[in-house]
Amino acid sequence: MGVAAPALPWLVADIGGTNARFGLVRAPRGAVEDIRAVRCADFATPQAAAQAYLDDLSAAGRSAAPRRAAFALATPIDSDTVKMTNSNWVIARREVTAALGLERLHLVNDFEALALALPHLADDDVVAIGPGQPDKRLPMAVVGPGTGLGVALCVPTGGGWVAIAAEGGHVTMAAADDFEGEVLRHARREFPHVSAERLLSGIGLPVLHRAVAAVRGEVAETLTAEEISQRAFGRGGDTTDPCCLATLDTFCAMLGTLAGNLALTGGARGGVFIAGGIAQKLGDYFIRSRFRARFEAKGRFQGYLSTISTRLIVAPYVALQGAAQAVEQELGAG
Repeated sequence: MGVAAPALPWLVADIGGTNARFGLVRAPRGAVEDIRAVRCADFATPQAAAQAYLDDLSAAGRSAAPRRAAFALATPIDSDTVKMTNSNWVIARREVTAALGLERLHLVNDFEALALALPHLADDDVVAIGPGQPDKRLPMAVVGPGTGLGVALCVPTGGGWVAIAAEGGHVTMAAADDFEGEVLRHARREFPHVSAERLLSGIGLPVLHRAVAAVRGEVAETLTAEEISQRAFGRGGDTTDPCCLATLDTFCAMLGTLAGNLALTGGARGGVFIAGGIAQKLGDYFIRSRFRARFEAKGRFQGYLSTISTRLIVAPYVALQGAAQAVEQELGAG
């Protein structure tokens, strides 16, 4: 069944805790075009940001009146009014629909959108971490450290795929060795419950840095996630900071543990994909890190995990394509 022309174009958005990215889909199964990003803090509401985006397109001679829209949101979707987890924006389906003159607004979790995009990734959209090949005939998973930590599954149905949004970033973080046990002990002095997101995210990396410093017997400076990465590699004129480098090493290893747990729990034998800005920015360091070794380090099930592929997503704006896929599936074209 094809998508009727009057349903087009579609407005798609990927809204995180810091930035919102907008794009348009002008043809069935088409690529997302006219992608632009804005800072959430610069607009009072998501509809104001979306309208500014559409106004900019009109001024550039690329005007469009979207009939449908899909917003991928970095927060759980449990009603028609959603409060963002890491920003002050509230997305009210009825208000946004009316303000933008839409027929229909789809609200999906941002990692649900990423999961829907997994079967459509090209080879050059990802970088291999270790052996194995993705298998779209089997369940796949995505985990991503950005501002927060997202998790989702993609399950084949025979005629397509279903995304399962999850809140795996808030599972209790586990230690895989004595050093990490001490790291968690120090982190619990700040937070009674140390979730994976408390350590493996943009908001969590400073917490991890303080805990690693404490285990090393050092007093940590107050640093942002970006400053930790910069000092770890001696960028910007800084000398290499051993504690910051140890923090990133621990980060990659613990993320590998979490990804392996996800593969086992979700039966993600089709592959586990890593998204999010942190891993992308770490690049080759992440690929060469202890991530893959820790992913497989599951005792009797090491052989099971050794056959599962892990891939770092390097293509930009994948969640926007996933949001478009959500509209296609709703219209019966996916």
